[in-house]
Amino acid sequence: RLGLERADTAEKALTVIVDLLEKYGQGGNCMESHMAFTYHNSFLIADRKEAWVLETSGKYWAAEKVEGGVRNISNQLSITTKIDREHPELKEYAKSNGWWDGEKEFDFAATYSYVNTARMTTSGGRYCEGYKLLDKHKGSITSEIMMEILRDKESGINMEGGFMTTGSMVSVLPQQPNLPCIHFFTGTPDPAR
Repeated sequence: RLGLERADTAEKALTVIVDLLEKYGQGGNCMESHMAFTYHNSFLIADRKEAWVLETSGKYWAAEKVEGGVRNISNQLSITTKIDREHPELKEYAKSNGWWDGEKEFDFAATYSYVNTARMTTSGGRYCEGYKLLDKHKGSITSEIMMEILRDKESGINMEGGFMTTGSMVSVLPQQPNLPCIHFFTGTPDPAR
């Protein structure tokens, strides 16, 4: 929200977010129950001309400029070796913790998470299922198709049960500046409603 408020481009919003992250950190319980459950965050940041994926681990972060095709995020790190911007100490911190030897190519997701990045697009998790649904419609994604994807319960995109999808958003961002941007938000926790 602060990125939207304080920036007029996707890259400037990225800068706002990482500056706040470095100054204040992140945290807080992700559930209203008494169970302590926290995680770090991923962001899709887009304007009419460009899009970025920002992923965080504590105060450390990596950002990837989306160059084309489809891109999604879901409860795991997904930026691997294509890193266009990064925390200035990202690699040194990984090296000092013994997570990266400084020799092989740096892979953010492999270094900062426990997920096997080679399986991200082939295993049955939400990230994989979201990628499959987006890839199936690549080149012809409309707001209606995006809404269908976000309503999909079988894939786990629309979660129900102990962890519920709390909201979804679909934005239409025409490249022509004379056309308005349109944003759709869910009014209930279940996007299928």
